[in-house]
Amino acid sequence: MNLATARNVRRFAKMKSDLGWDDIGLFAVVGRHASLTQAAAETGISVATLSRRLRAFEAKTGRRLFQHGAAGYALTAEGRSLFAKAADMERAAAEIEAWRKAGQGPIPVRISAGMWTGADLAANLRRYWSPDAIWLPEFINTNQKLDIARREVDIGVRNRRPEQPWLAARKIGTVNYAIFARDHDVEGWIGSSGDAAATRTSAWVQRHHGAEIVTRANHTQLGLSLAQAGLGRIVLPLSVVRDKENLVQIGPVIDELQTEEWLVTHHEARHEPAIRAALEALAGYLTARGG
Repeated sequence: MNLATARNVRRFAKMKSDLGWDDIGLFAVVGRHASLTQAAAETGISVATLSRRLRAFEAKTGRRLFQHGAAGYALTAEGRSLFAKAADMERAAAEIEAWRKAGQGPIPVRISAGMWTGADLAANLRRYWSPDAIWLPEFINTNQKLDIARREVDIGVRNRRPEQPWLAARKIGTVNYAIFARDHDVEGWIGSSGDAAATRTSAWVQRHHGAEIVTRANHTQLGLSLAQAGLGRIVLPLSVVRDKENLVQIGPVIDELQTEEWLVTHHEARHEPAIRAALEALAGYLTARGG
């Protein structure tokens, strides 16, 4: 072992004992959420334990990393500087984990999409994926935009092109919406509650037909079932209704709700074989499906 290598080994050993990679990881989680409660939910570590470990971590660094108070755990300037370095460490850890899994069969690729698109991708899986593929789909069905940069998700199906320079995007088409019901005699409307109320289609229904809503559902699939049962009208993407029974289209496409459809991933991750294969498969299916 040469002198330079010996110094690096000693420096690494000192960092490991003084700061600790686990503590750096916890710091990054709290810094990302700016909240001990949310960080506790992600890590499974109690708020009290997180608070104690962060105080010890700040003491080891000799710097104030958080502004404690009504704003939660907001990062200081020193904290933001360390957070940027910790983010690099998280990305490296994710790449090492992907490398490790590469020798253990298909690599899981996490895919996030809205409720309708996620359900459609799951229901029609065999149209774009097979068991002998080098990737394995893991669906994260949510209307919230998970952080692709931090690899909370590998591929996102989004309704607009991202602005962040570290994200790569590919437009695959447009999505059109219209009003559907069991038959033309149905007059009431089905509204949304909970997370489902945050969608553009739910806001449109509330804005234009709020006084006509007869019932609500906190999940889009429940709303679909209510519409098929004849309880009210519902706004759906045309691509979803193609395989649904007991529904007829009432009126033309709603131009106001038309959205673009993009496949988004991290600009570096897109070159990983499993993610590249997943992108091509998803693009082929979604483009052929149309909106």
